[in-house]
Amino acid sequence: MERLTRLVSVITPVHWPSVGYLADAYASLAGQQMPDGWDWQWLVQEDGQDGLLVDQLPDDPRIMPGTGRPGGPGVARTLALARAEGEFVKVLDADDQLTPGALARDIAVLTDNPHIGWTTSKVLDLLPDGTTQGWDKDPPDGVIGRGSVLAFWKANDYRAPVHPATLCMRRDLLIALGGWMALPASEDTGLLIAADVITDGYFIAEPGLLYRKWPGQMTGQLAHREPAEHSARMRIVEARAYALRSLLSAVLPSVASNPLTS
Repeated sequence: MERLTRLVSVITPVHWPSVGYLADAYASLAGQQMPDGWDWQWLVQEDGQDGLLVDQLPDDPRIMPGTGRPGGPGVARTLALARAEGEFVKVLDADDQLTPGALARDIAVLTDNPHIGWTTSKVLDLLPDGTTQGWDKDPPDGVIGRGSVLAFWKANDYRAPVHPATLCMRRDLLIALGGWMALPASEDTGLLIAADVITDGYFIAEPGLLYRKWPGQMTGQLAHREPAEHSARMRIVEARAYALRSLLSAVLPSVASNPLTS
């Protein structure tokens, strides 16, 4: 039977420190008001095969749990991508929460603008005391020209102007890029920058994510900034972006001549 409902596939990797936050992530997803004709599916992927998800997820037919050999969040996300049925794929980490209306805003941008390949949105840090804090250097609401994320990232000590934890991307584009990079960290930044050199994006200035700050988060660990590994991650992310741009230049000469990507 032909599917009548259009889907957004929400992908959430899980490791043992973040399991306790799944209920909050689900509540933020279940509370989304979806546009007419749309629904979501939640692909929750354990990074391992230890049964972490047993008794952790509600009885909701839209939830599709999965397991696989441990390989980090990028591997877990890409394994989950194999089950994705939606035309758009949304990132939601296990310890984060969507804000009201986040999915509807992503859907509106991507359906109204066929040339836009991906969206990101403003992030509010969710602090341990329950308060939130924003960032004062967000770009303006609107189109992010192809190559501009790469240019900003290079000029600002490998810090992107938008947050990859808020990505929503066309599924075909995500698959064409090979999913998330095979890195122990920064795999989402690598995907964001690869998508940036392929298509225009869009920044939604209304907050779309509560980004939990807590001692167990992976980006807060000392290993995340270990100099040798961090340098290697940044080099391969950059090399991939320029290789993609080079391959595209014969078909889309404007990519090679775009000053933002120089």
